[in-house]
Amino acid sequence: MAELLALLPQRLAWHAALSAAALALGLAVALPLGFAAARRPGLRWIALAVTGLVQTIPSLALLALFYPLLLLISNLTKASLGFGFPALGFLPALLALSLYAMLPILRNTAAGLAGVDPAVTEAARGVGMTPGQSLLKVELPLAAPVILAGVRTAAVWTIGGATLATPVGQTSLGDYIFSGLQTEAWDMVLVGCAASAGLALVVDQLLGVVGRGLEQRRPVLWGGALAALGLGLAAAVAPLAAPALTPRPQAYVIGAKNFSEQYVLAELMAQRLEGRGARVERRINLGSAVAYRALAAGEIDAYVDYTGTLWANVLHRTDNPGRQMVLDTLKTELARRDGVVLAAPLGFENAYAFAMKRKRAQELGVKSLADLSAKAPNLVMGGDLEFFSRPEWAAVEKAYGFKFKSRRQFQPTFMYRALASGEADVISAFSSDGRIAADDLVVLADPKGALPPYDAVLLVSPRRAGDPDLQALAAALSDKLTVDAMRRANYAVDRDSGKQSPAAAARELAVAPR
Repeated sequence: MAELLALLPQRLAWHAALSAAALALGLAVALPLGFAAARRPGLRWIALAVTGLVQTIPSLALLALFYPLLLLISNLTKASLGFGFPALGFLPALLALSLYAMLPILRNTAAGLAGVDPAVTEAARGVGMTPGQSLLKVELPLAAPVILAGVRTAAVWTIGGATLATPVGQTSLGDYIFSGLQTEAWDMVLVGCAASAGLALVVDQLLGVVGRGLEQRRPVLWGGALAALGLGLAAAVAPLAAPALTPRPQAYVIGAKNFSEQYVLAELMAQRLEGRGARVERRINLGSAVAYRALAAGEIDAYVDYTGTLWANVLHRTDNPGRQMVLDTLKTELARRDGVVLAAPLGFENAYAFAMKRKRAQELGVKSLADLSAKAPNLVMGGDLEFFSRPEWAAVEKAYGFKFKSRRQFQPTFMYRALASGEADVISAFSSDGRIAADDLVVLADPKGALPPYDAVLLVSPRRAGDPDLQALAAALSDKLTVDAMRRANYAVDRDSGKQSPAAAARELAVAPR
């Protein structure tokens, strides 16, 4: 818990900064649009329809969609104007959350102004007020409580939605939640949820005081609440200001995908770099495509990927010419296409592997994927969140003609739980996962070689090619990790009792016998 709380100031600071910026941008767009929509029914219908449509898009999907869009724009500006901008992290999260904040603000602004008694506005015009004066001095004060109710709703939505910024590389309180769900570290999930809920409640109550102060025409009340909001925001983001005011060497940005092994390997790399006196930032819980694109764009400096994933997802290859040919081809093609350096294989493979409970496999007489194909119509297949959309699944499905009774997607940790509880009969496991042995699972043979090799490799971004610290890191890790050592480290994070943090597991892995 002490280790978790030590990270809280920075994560809370980024969460508060992101939420405040998104709410401010949403207000800047939605308030003027609401003023205009209150007087134009046609515009009101269009504006509410568009913002309502945005609300139908799942927030995580909207956040993810902004990243490739911004990356494309950044690449275009870099090619035409000579400069780009960071497409990972704060910007996509800011834009997506601002869109989500707009609907309640816009709807309440238009409804509040439209609800002002026409006799009042007529009286304002009768005493010689211009439309602008009538809006500012009469209509807006009367509509303020309704508008503030929309702002309160938007604030709570934005603070809650900011927890979903983690997969696009933005530090937030969601880091606790995503990592905790993956490793079943419920204390971590609790810290993230409690901090986010607490922040939302405080902001909501202070905005409520602002609303009461405006309604009662008490400037001291609403002014004091706004001052408290401003001071609270300043205090929350203070941890971000201190490093900015102190000259520091540029940090290495280490990336990781969204499962335990990646957390451990990212910590292993970060700890080695920090041991050399370097400053390191971690960007974890990235999707496969996001991680590689961010590396190629120079937004992260290094991360571990797997040759099979790169072969299928980046090079779009479906053949399997063998482990060494895959490795050699990737080293050449990634450098040619994107300038990405395949710095070193780490020495172990983490392959996709179809796994079943041993007793269930024996009952059905299933030892290979060919055997599984005949039984598939009566079985439920479980996969991780991206497996069924990956080229590897398409290749296996085509090779063996799988027709499962149903397919279900799970967070990787819950995928193993589903297999244990019988909610899934077979899952897309990972060969370096310690739970295969711990849960007495059997891995099915792949006689047709539909799945490519998945050697773990260290990738380095083009902007860090030739960096001496990363070259030293690659030399220290090259062919040094065995699959048994990796399974032990993974299981230390994933086991039910006595689990370790990824940082602690990485420290043990660093001194584990090879």
